[in-house]
Amino acid sequence: MPIRLLPETLANRIAAGEVVERPASVVKELAENALDAGASRIDITLEDGGRTLIRVVDDGCGMEPDELELAVERHATSKLPGDDLLDIRWLGFRGEALPSIASVSHLTILSRTAGAASAHRLTVENGRKAAIEPAAGAVGTRIDVAGLFAALPARLKFLKSVRSENEAASEIVRRLAAARPTIDFRLSLDGRTLRFPAQEDSAEGRLRRLGDVLGADFSGNALPLSAEREGFRLSGFIGVPTYNRATAAHQLLFVNSRPVKDRLLMGALRAGYMDYLPRERHAVVALFFDIDPSDVDVNVHPAKAEVRFRDAALARALVVSAIRNTLSSAGPRVTSEGADFVTRAFAAPPSSSPPASSPQPAAPRWSPPRGGYTRATAHGTLALQTPGFGEDEQAGFAIEPSADARADAAVSPELLHKPLGAAKAQVHDTYILAQTLDGVVLVDMHAAHERLVLERIKRARADGPVPSQALLVPEVVELGPAETERVLASSEALAQLGLVVEGFGPGALLVRETPAALGTCDAQALLRDVADGLAEWGAALPLSERLDRLAGTFACHHSIRAGRRLKPEEMNALLRQIEAEPAAAQCNHGRPTYVTLSRTDLERLFHRR
Repeated sequence: MPIRLLPETLANRIAAGEVVERPASVVKELAENALDAGASRIDITLEDGGRTLIRVVDDGCGMEPDELELAVERHATSKLPGDDLLDIRWLGFRGEALPSIASVSHLTILSRTAGAASAHRLTVENGRKAAIEPAAGAVGTRIDVAGLFAALPARLKFLKSVRSENEAASEIVRRLAAARPTIDFRLSLDGRTLRFPAQEDSAEGRLRRLGDVLGADFSGNALPLSAEREGFRLSGFIGVPTYNRATAAHQLLFVNSRPVKDRLLMGALRAGYMDYLPRERHAVVALFFDIDPSDVDVNVHPAKAEVRFRDAALARALVVSAIRNTLSSAGPRVTSEGADFVTRAFAAPPSSSPPASSPQPAAPRWSPPRGGYTRATAHGTLALQTPGFGEDEQAGFAIEPSADARADAAVSPELLHKPLGAAKAQVHDTYILAQTLDGVVLVDMHAAHERLVLERIKRARADGPVPSQALLVPEVVELGPAETERVLASSEALAQLGLVVEGFGPGALLVRETPAALGTCDAQALLRDVADGLAEWGAALPLSERLDRLAGTFACHHSIRAGRRLKPEEMNALLRQIEAEPAAAQCNHGRPTYVTLSRTDLERLFHRR
């Protein structure tokens, strides 16, 4: 078959397959062009999910008539003044967006520059260009894309529902809005308007814009991040570990203000939050890379969604270290959602009513006469003196009050000034209830101590082999043949953590030393859990991550167990250790270790506010 040149219209449609996948792709290309044009306000409208109409209006610099005609030609661009593909300082630079869009739609461009007497209009019908004509219009550019894929029924039928297409376009606009907080964005979807008002060019303005994009609660759970190394500058905000989501949709990454979904950076995020998050949960972050354009290649993906760093190892190391340093310097901190969840849980109505077969006694009725209170009983009225209560509203007790039901616990006043306050009680032998100057704290003592032990082991490993203690009588642990082989194959890694084992015949191991940080521990239970963990992830993980997970298994076995009663001084000592450990706000599995309730939360719970 002879080689031939394809018709220009067909070539444009093939190129459109790379650039224009769906209406959201059109929104992305047109909005990026508006940003490159210096717009301060961008209005985007979609009808019928973008099938009927996509309109993007900006107040940028506009185009002259001769530029307008060139704009719909392939590979025509104003974004490469020096013809250097390694010096990309604009969002759009390939010169394919407008001709590709025009080849699969009815495209109308209305543009006017600041010094022009009038605007000019250009229409392109599925690749066929009409003559440019004068028109009325404001300074800036308006682009209408009508009947997208109308001439390509095969492409049209692959579009998803109106709702799905609208959501995809909304996601594009949200990411662009997060990248440019000083720009006013308006998105209209079939009459519903989403707006991102312009913010000032500052850290506070950026955080407010991120709150608009990621949710209003992000601002109260975000930590500022800033780091720089060898020309790579990283800034932004990261969520506290207990503020997480089920997917990575709330992770915003930007390279030189370009939204990207880069696998290298996503992997660095996971590494930075390792030991802080449950495996199936994802952090909420917004990170901004500012680097020399020559150090990053943005031309590796047709939609420019991925980038390639000249020094990928440096970029990854910077992300990991910046996240870990930010989390450690912030100290223990839990999400503000915890208090809201507790308040909702306490305020929720009972899930079921008592069975009809077990009648409940009627609650005593109280009436507060002057000088005291009375209770109506079956034998008449009983007068009760209740000194110390000055408000009549406090008279409605459902039980008869004792002389003084308050706990007689002497609390050192200085402890109330501590972040986690002073221990007041142990609830269900599992949780510590502490009082602060402005509220209460509920601590999961097992989860908190588990994290403390893990961090102790990790610090010991960073300084060299973890100190171990030799058993007076080595302990024999019987396992299955497969489990025994797995443990023996990892004996060197275990020895780095202070657990020294050796074979003791078929299906048995001899434990000679255990980590000193664990003190007295159940060697048999510990080794069985180690064998189970190695069966699940042993050979599939690198040594460093394997050691971290083994350390987590060790910590779980030494931590305070639920059901153990602590003395007041023990509870307070645990609270002070939590305050001193930056990672103590979440356990080894990423769950919160404590929840705080302010006095305002308590007042709201009891409808006092």
